[in-house]
Amino acid sequence: MLLTTTDLSVEYEVLGIVRGNRVKAAHLGRDIMAGFKNLVGGEVKEYADLLTSVRDSAMDDMVNEAKDKGANAIIGIRFASSQIASGMAEILVYGTAVKI
Repeated sequence: MLLTTTDLSVEYEVLGIVRGNRVKAAHLGRDIMAGFKNLVGGEVKEYADLLTSVRDSAMDDMVNEAKDKGANAIIGIRFASSQIASGMAEILVYGTAVKI
């Protein structure tokens, strides 16, 4: 499946908007480690790994929704994130499912 953040300069049939979203809470152990890193500075790898995992899962959901529509590409992909509650984040990914 072709995934792109831009439009295509080929003919395609628009099948509709597809999306994937996941909400994930941080683990208490990760919060403690992140708190220590906050004191001394540096990358908070625990949160970076968590968000990468959540983003990948949301992408998988979007791709599966596009496949269900018969798409072979998703164009105009965008990401959004928000904090739902303390220690909880949502990642949303969306785009337009098309058939080339």
